[in-house]
Amino acid sequence: MIPPTLEIWAPDPPTWGQRVIPKGIRSATADLGLWQEPRPLKPSYHLVQVIEVLTRYGWSQSFDLSPTGRMCIRGAQTFLESTGHVTTIDRGKAVNYLQTQLARQGVNMRFWEWNDLSSNTFRGVEATISAASDMARKNGD
Repeated sequence: MIPPTLEIWAPDPPTWGQRVIPKGIRSATADLGLWQEPRPLKPSYHLVQVIEVLTRYGWSQSFDLSPTGRMCIRGAQTFLESTGHVTTIDRGKAVNYLQTQLARQGVNMRFWEWNDLSSNTFRGVEATISAASDMARKNGD
C-alpha cells in the first residue's frame, strides 16, 4: 500500500528557481520552513515512482531524455534523483532489484541495454519494474 503522503508519484519538472538555487541554500531555507524539499523514497516506492514518471512523461528507448521529454528507465531514475525523490544509495538498491528481476527472466544485460531492445514494449517494461518493486517490498526495502 502506498502511503497517502506520497500520492504525487510523477512530480513536475523542477522550476527554473529550483534548478538555479544551489542545494545548500535550498536545504537552509527548508530548515527555516521557507522551502519544502521532496521526501526521498525507499527502493520499492522509487520503482513505482519510475513507472509513474514513464507513464506521465512517456517511455523512450535509446535516450535517457528524448527531445520531446520522454524518458527511458535510467532517465526517469536520474530525473527523480536530481529532484530529491530518491537518494543515490536507494537508487542503487533499486537498480540491483531491477537487475535481479531481469536475471530471473533470463536476461543477462544491464537494464538500460534491455530497455532499448526493439522487442520491448512499455507494458513489458512496466511489468518488470513492478515485479522488481514487489521484490524490494518483500525484502523490506
